[in-house]
Amino acid sequence: MPTSSSVLSRLRPLTGPRYGWLAGLPVLALVWVGAASFAAPSVEQALESAGARIGAEASAGSPEPWLRVSAFGRDLIAKGEAPGPAQEDAALRRLAALSGPRLIRSEVSLIGEASPFVWTATRGGGDAIALSGSRPAEIGRAALAALVTADLPATTRLSDEAKAARGAPPGFPAAAAFSLARLRELAKGGTATLTGSVIEIKGEALSVAAYDALRTAFAEPPRGYSFGRLEILPPTVADARFGVERRPDGGLVLTGHVPTEAARAGIRAVAAETAEGAFVDDRTQTARGLPAAVDADALARFSLRLAGLLRQGEVRFADGRVSVSGDALDSQAREEIAGLLRDARPAGVGAGSVAVGASPLSPYKVAIRREADAVVLTGHLPDAAARERLLAALRPRFFRERIVDRTRLAEGAPAGLAEALEAAVPSLATLASGEVAVADSVLTLSGESLYRQSAQRLTDSLPRALPPAWTGRVTVQAPGAPSQSDAETCRSRFASETARPLVFEPGSALLKTGFYPQLDALAALVKACPGLRIAVSGHVDPPGTKPKPATDPAVPQTASIAKNAASKNAAARNGAAKSAVAKNTVTKSVAKDAAPGKAPAPNASKDAKPGAKPGPSKKPETAAKAAAAHGTVATNAVAPVPPATTDGAGTAAPAEDKAETKAAATVASSDLAAPEPDLARQRALAILDYLLAAGVPLDRIVVGEASRPAALGIGFEPRP
Repeated sequence: MPTSSSVLSRLRPLTGPRYGWLAGLPVLALVWVGAASFAAPSVEQALESAGARIGAEASAGSPEPWLRVSAFGRDLIAKGEAPGPAQEDAALRRLAALSGPRLIRSEVSLIGEASPFVWTATRGGGDAIALSGSRPAEIGRAALAALVTADLPATTRLSDEAKAARGAPPGFPAAAAFSLARLRELAKGGTATLTGSVIEIKGEALSVAAYDALRTAFAEPPRGYSFGRLEILPPTVADARFGVERRPDGGLVLTGHVPTEAARAGIRAVAAETAEGAFVDDRTQTARGLPAAVDADALARFSLRLAGLLRQGEVRFADGRVSVSGDALDSQAREEIAGLLRDARPAGVGAGSVAVGASPLSPYKVAIRREADAVVLTGHLPDAAARERLLAALRPRFFRERIVDRTRLAEGAPAGLAEALEAAVPSLATLASGEVAVADSVLTLSGESLYRQSAQRLTDSLPRALPPAWTGRVTVQAPGAPSQSDAETCRSRFASETARPLVFEPGSALLKTGFYPQLDALAALVKACPGLRIAVSGHVDPPGTKPKPATDPAVPQTASIAKNAASKNAAARNGAAKSAVAKNTVTKSVAKDAAPGKAPAPNASKDAKPGAKPGPSKKPETAAKAAAAHGTVATNAVAPVPPATTDGAGTAAPAEDKAETKAAATVASSDLAAPEPDLARQRALAILDYLLAAGVPLDRIVVGEASRPAALGIGFEPRP
């Protein structure tokens, strides 16, 4: 075994002069690492500073520095979009001339034309938005970022990797800002893309409020842009539900959630059928979240079917079950609701609570409606025997039409209901279209009669045919009979029709073509308002107004009418007998034409065509005669006439022919030497003539004084 002295003798040479330098290597390594760690940051910073200086000098004159230089150790990385090859080469040569870099890596590209110009924004997590594609070269990156994020929260973070390019459409910053604002309403992964001037947005809405905000924003695109594909998924909610509320007036209120807009449209259509004309208030929100096994359309239709059996109440789906509460239409409806919940529920839907009562019907209603090819029965009947009795009365009378029975059975019918309906069936059969409606013990027959005589006969016969204690009402229109309006409606319509005054040409009493539509509407209004009459007043021209020259030599103007009138007056003074005969002849003719049921047309010539607009005669002497006739008619209109009587319906009964003829003759005998009417009166007579020709009875018009200011005045006056 070697001794300790021998071991020491072997180790001693390693520490001798030949190997002593190895002991200093660790120290040297530590010194080198320390020097490198202290020197590297300063070299990197120096290189980045030099690169940034070169980038700023190379980008002089551009919207923003296009050359971006970063250092990684002693390596330089150049990025950006150079305006041209010359600028790119110059920048890289200057970087290569630096003494510090070991390697220069170029990622510089050239600005070119982008066609199509595509810019895309993608929603990331939180407030992060990544931009890619192309951005306008004429707008700097920083400037564009400031424009598109002006209305976004300050926490928004843009990661802009879009390349500068030419070819951006006008208004790009506004369209990009609009797209980014919509993108904030979408969940992570949503995208907004501008392809030329078309905006496309895809993604899932963050919430119901966000979905509604997107629908509102998509109503109008930015100026100069249009929408392409807008694929917005509704949000997903944890408590998806659906409900239908039935109101006492028959209206429906829809609440809860629908999965798509298409589903909403279908549900509204079914709700409108269920409401049968009553108002449907849609308060649903678009959202997903129903269980996968539940079909949203089937659930909505089932809920509406249940609501149709309620007089008032609510059908509600929540937590996977359908519940019903409220008042049923009748006792039969209670059984039907229970049966539907038991046997007809959609897949995946459970049965919830049922709290449905059945109160007595008030009022008790039933209706028989005659349509084009069917007779439809709705409402309630007391029992099956009453239903068969009614159908037996209908079949022989309406053997060509389909009989659609939608009646239900319910207690509480008024006594004699079946007898009353049987008595009304023959009357309904005489109508072209109509309805028999019963509310308790009041029966109403309405519609349009085939014949005028039968309409009056029904008014007398139907009430007598009903059982005792029943009330019958008949509101049947005869063919072509104008509908009548109440006094307040007449006044309102009259104010609307006469809002625009009728102003004649200076010096002229001729009707303009533009007057015809207003006068036609006024004539129709007078026919629909038998309890009122109108007052017609002409207008005078403002002082200093000169008459316009005649544009048609065949049409006489006021001056020629006045001249002919003066000649006629002179002739009347020199030959009173001859003028009296002519005047009486005209007056009697007018009085005869003004008889009830016949509308006089003083200006009508022998050659006038049916339906032609009334107007002046083509010959001056004929126009003078017409003016004289007008004067006679106007005087007759305001002369004392026996008061018109009214029938039970408020329709004015015409005066007797003899009374009108006598009044006209009296006026004619006292008006032989009267001067020709002045200009304002001539204008009023022209309007009067047109209305008479349009079928307005003579006793419904009076001529008033000249109106001021220069405009035609027409007003209602209560009939005596």
